[in-house]
Amino acid sequence: MTDVTGAVEATDLRKSFKGGVRALDGLSFSVAPGSVFALLGPNGAGKTTTVRILTTLSRPDGGRATVAGIDVLSRPGQVRSVIGSVSQRSGAVSQLTGYENLVMQGKIYQMRRADLQRRVAELLGQFGLVQAARRQVRTYSGGMRRRLDVATALVHRPAVLFLDEPTTGLDPEGRAELWAVLTGLASAEGTTVLVTTHYLEEADRFAAKIAIVDQGRIVAEGNSEQLKARLQGDSVQLELADAHGAELAEKALTRVPQVRQTAADGAMLRARVADGPRALPAVLAGLEAGGVPVLSVTVARPSLDDVYLHYAGRSFRQAEGITVA
Repeated sequence: MTDVTGAVEATDLRKSFKGGVRALDGLSFSVAPGSVFALLGPNGAGKTTTVRILTTLSRPDGGRATVAGIDVLSRPGQVRSVIGSVSQRSGAVSQLTGYENLVMQGKIYQMRRADLQRRVAELLGQFGLVQAARRQVRTYSGGMRRRLDVATALVHRPAVLFLDEPTTGLDPEGRAELWAVLTGLASAEGTTVLVTTHYLEEADRFAAKIAIVDQGRIVAEGNSEQLKARLQGDSVQLELADAHGAELAEKALTRVPQVRQTAADGAMLRARVADGPRALPAVLAGLEAGGVPVLSVTVARPSLDDVYLHYAGRSFRQAEGITVA
């Protein structure tokens, strides 16, 4: 065992792939035991690579990582015995029933028959799958499959549960149901849950701690309120006629001293200012001087997207290459 205090510890992880693509560039973070921790970042930020290293499916080029105090490089077998893992794609066997999938997982971990039967019954009830237990998984909805994936990963009572983009493809109801399960695991059972996500609102609402990932590095870490509080001031959000109008507005605001930072996202433009109500007249005057008409304007407290903008230098949607018409 090591002397680390976190349930998951990553220190200076580095990983490159063929062609010189650098997936991780000195990534470090720590996860408190019994908490829900979110690795938040756009697609391609390095989140999946990090999870693959922590779950012993990949080796880093450099750095160190421990899970439940066990070194992932020197003792991968021990790490696998204390973790559960849910990948982006469902791992359930479609031709088997939900019950059969859970039993199969327990047998892989050589659980005793009586203990396994009790655990399967417990999980089927906990995840709302009792009625569907004897149905083939191929008949399950997306939300049911995802709940089964998590239940399967929990059969052997792991100390740490890893989930890579678990709510992708789920409808809002399915996402809410899954998050209720995950937060319950941490609060009621003390399971450490590490989730990767690119959904800002999920991390904002459910994670006890967030690490924002950009280009293979952690650029900010803390709980949602801490991250937002570090950004003193307000966010002025402007709706322009189109993307070209947003570009013109961004140029016009470079001449307004009250504006600290801007980011265009399609026809929307966000500007960070020290005091929104006081700065707003200067912002609107600068746009008028630049000949840029504004459709609407709002002033709001900083969001996680503002946090990302501050530390990464671009909006979250820009980082994902998403444009809004």
